[in-house]
Amino acid sequence: MGIRDDDWFLGARLKLRHFQLFLAIDEHRNLHRAARALGISQPAASKLLGDLEAHLGLRLFDRKPRGLVPNWYGEVMIRQAHSLLSTLRHTGEELDALGRGHLGTVAVGTVMAPAVTLLTSAIERIHRDRPTLKISVEVDVSKALVPRLLEGELDFAITRIPAGSDIEHFVFEEIGEEELCFICREGHPLAQVAAPALLDMAAFPWALQPPGALMRQRVDALFLNHQVAPPRQVVDTADLLVSLALVSKSDTLTVITRETADLLCAPQRFRQLPFHETLRVQPYGLVSLRNRRLSPGAAALMSELRALMIEDSV
Repeated sequence: MGIRDDDWFLGARLKLRHFQLFLAIDEHRNLHRAARALGISQPAASKLLGDLEAHLGLRLFDRKPRGLVPNWYGEVMIRQAHSLLSTLRHTGEELDALGRGHLGTVAVGTVMAPAVTLLTSAIERIHRDRPTLKISVEVDVSKALVPRLLEGELDFAITRIPAGSDIEHFVFEEIGEEELCFICREGHPLAQVAAPALLDMAAFPWALQPPGALMRQRVDALFLNHQVAPPRQVVDTADLLVSLALVSKSDTLTVITRETADLLCAPQRFRQLPFHETLRVQPYGLVSLRNRRLSPGAAALMSELRALMIEDSV
């Protein structure tokens, strides 16, 4: 039996219980606690893991003084366990929904701007024909969404593919760029300035996405390119509501997409600061997995999104 064989998992006697054990060990990093979480004895868990490693001819976990730590082989098995068990959960949800007269479930991830207009419009449309289709929407940054897509927690996402990702896994259909704008509260010292300079803005506190996030990289690059020292007081948060709450209660500034600002930032409370250049971030798009077939509900929602994309481009 070789791991390269198509049915290698049969020779290795790989069972669903193994995948559950992988996740339990990954969570607890201790075989006794992992066994207890699964409702089995530690000797049974040890035998389950030992037999599999013997059949594979590979050690999946390193035995350390403080517990079990997955090595490269173990990390692969843990990642695939997440994907497999997530797929099985979704299957159960769809079967249950069909049995109760629903038409299935769809889990979508999205960055902020498409969630405000494009995705909400598509959901409104699809619910006209499929009113009982269960849709969940997760709003986050690309670096958080793409791993969840790979693990099977999301059917597809409206996002970007982060640098360093293996693009062969994905199908990417470009939608467009996001234009950014600076936001302050109404009554802010800069609100009456015709064209605030970046140096003036840097003197105030900011609420920004965490370092490494796309909008944060764009803002950091802006200060660097203009040779202006970045703000010294920055609250790192990916939560838009936290950012806007800080802006509304203080002299804090933030950066959000213009589309989001137009919808959420009431002019009696917030002000979009004019800036002498247009800020944009790289295009986002529909991202799905190349080798995973979409459920009927997910495929229907994606079709609505494509139709809206065509309408917007006309």
